[in-house]
Amino acid sequence: MSWSIFDEGRSLGLSGSENGTILRDEEHSEGARITIERGGSTAPYSITCGIYGWMVHTRFFSLEEEAQTEFDKMRVELGEIIGLICDSSLDEERAMEAGENAVSRFVEQFP
Repeated sequence: MSWSIFDEGRSLGLSGSENGTILRDEEHSEGARITIERGGSTAPYSITCGIYGWMVHTRFFSLEEEAQTEFDKMRVELGEIIGLICDSSLDEERAMEAGENAVSRFVEQFP
């Protein structure tokens, strides 16, 4: 399980979900994505992330340095959540519950 540049970097420089320019865009091999945009509709910088089929979450920032730092922190936590969801030692119901709890904690940790 690992992170890599989304779509071989073809999304960089394009318009993202917040109508800003995509600066950084990565995808997890098990089904997550995280993107930084500059100059969107709501704030100078935004991070949008999601776990496919589970959640989408967006945060807004004034400074690029803060957005870059938070991107790295969020990416680590998203990877942890994916690990829980994909944990083969858990039955489907327990994996679902663990994933839901982890997503709730993530949104609280990264409002």
